[in-house]
Amino acid sequence: MLLERLIHLLDLHNQEHLKFIELGEQKKEALISNEVDKLISIMNMEAKVYKRVQQLEEDRKEAVQQILQYFGIKSQLNLNLTELTRLFFDPEDKEKLFRAQSTLAATLLKLKALNELNHQLLNQVLTYTEFSIESMSYYTDSEATYNHPANKSGKVQSPGLFDTRA
Repeated sequence: MLLERLIHLLDLHNQEHLKFIELGEQKKEALISNEVDKLISIMNMEAKVYKRVQQLEEDRKEAVQQILQYFGIKSQLNLNLTELTRLFFDPEDKEKLFRAQSTLAATLLKLKALNELNHQLLNQVLTYTEFSIESMSYYTDSEATYNHPANKSGKVQSPGLFDTRA
């Protein structure tokens, strides 16, 4: 009963992370096609999924504590799934828990790779945007309009193409 609840929570956890992957794919496409409104919408959906994941994580911790209490362990240990598997003696129970753990781990690895790709794409978009802004603002406002030569100060402004701030 307790193990089934934990496995069910792990399956729900996996489903939510699969939603993250789906949203991550949409985010990748939005970044590539420069659709800012779509990107904002996707990020709002991710925030909702994140809240559900947080709740599932709390439920998972509670389920683990119930299992520990069932086995007579009164401490507030924060066991990972591999350590928790050692408490069960039935090979079927161990296999069910191991399968749920493996499925979730594989999903998390896919999500991590997708997040790294989206991070790189976002950095490229930001670099390109920064370059575009700098190239458009190459000349200062004072250089774009006429100023009488007598009104010029002795200071020469020479804006650069690249921001050299560290």
